[in-house]
Amino acid sequence: MRKSMSMTLGGLAVIASASVAADYPERDVRMIVPWGAGGGTDGIVRKISNLAEEPLGGTVYVENIEGGMSANGLVQALGARPDGYTLIALTYDSVVTIPWQGMLAGYDIDKLDLIARITSEPDAVVVPEDSRFDSLEALIEAAKAAPGEIRAGIQNMGSRTHLTLLQLQDQAEVEFKIVSYPGGAAPQKEALLNGEVDLALTSLGDFESLISAGDARGLVEFTDVQSESFPDVPPASELGYDIQMGSFVILAAPANTPDEAVTALEAAYQQAYDSEEFQNWLVDVGVTPNWLGTDEVEDWAEQTQDELFARMDELKEAGLIGQ
Repeated sequence: MRKSMSMTLGGLAVIASASVAADYPERDVRMIVPWGAGGGTDGIVRKISNLAEEPLGGTVYVENIEGGMSANGLVQALGARPDGYTLIALTYDSVVTIPWQGMLAGYDIDKLDLIARITSEPDAVVVPEDSRFDSLEALIEAAKAAPGEIRAGIQNMGSRTHLTLLQLQDQAEVEFKIVSYPGGAAPQKEALLNGEVDLALTSLGDFESLISAGDARGLVEFTDVQSESFPDVPPASELGYDIQMGSFVILAAPANTPDEAVTALEAAYQQAYDSEEFQNWLVDVGVTPNWLGTDEVEDWAEQTQDELFARMDELKEAGLIGQ
C-alpha cells in the first residue's frame, strides 16, 4: 500500500510539472536591459526577444533600467520573484566589474540562473589603413625589436581593453607603450587617425565606420570564433594565442526560477538565435553569434570571473588600478 501511494504521488508530481511546462508563459515576460535604449546590448536583446516570442508562445517586453554600470538593473532582477517572468541581460560589467569592485552589496552571480550566452563582441587590434603592420605577426615582431616603443591605445586603465593588452603582452612576450583614453572608443578613433597611437584595442564593431570607409583595419580578434562580419580578420586562436576577451550578452533569471521555465526560455531563445533572420542581422551589425546553453554558460562565466579577478587583483597590487 505504501509503495503504491509513493508511486501515485510521484506520478502526480510528474503530471504537475508537465502542467507547469505546458502553461508557461501565462503572462508577459519582462526583460530588463540595464543599459540605455538604442545601445548595442539593447538592440541585440530586443531583436532576439522579438524572434523568441513565437516559439515561446508569449510576449517578451524590454524595459531599460540605466545606471550604476548595470547595477540598477541588477537590483531590479535580484528583487523579482523567481517565477520565469523576469529576465535580465548581463554584459561584461554585470559579470566582472560590479562583483570585483563590490559595487552591489551581497551580489554574486550565483544569485542568478544563467539561461544562455547569445553573442560576443571580441576585443581586437585595430591599426590605421596605411600602417606598416599588415598582420599581428608583423606587429609582434616589431614590438620585440623595439620594447615599449609601439603605442597602444586602450580605454580606462584596468578596463577590459587594458586586460586584453596585458594578456597579449604576456603571451607574446612583448611590451607596448600603453596610452589610456578614458572616454571610450570615440577618443581612440581620433587618436588612431591623428597618429597619436599605432594601434587601438577595442571591438571591430566600435571601429566599423572607419573600417568600412577604408581608414582602419583589424589585425586580430581575441576569440576562438571566426567573425562573418569581418572575414579577413583572424581569431586569436588561429594565430596560437589563448585569449578570449570582449563584451558579451547573457540572458539570466533570478536564482531558483523553475526548471520548466528555464528550459522553455532556453529552447525559445535558441530557436530565435538559430533563425536565418537573427544570424543575418548579427552579420550586418558586426556582432559575432556565440551560443552557450544553460549547461555550459554557468561554467564559462565562473571560469571567466576566476581568470579576470586574478588578473585585476594583480593590477591592483601593482598600483595600476584601484577598487
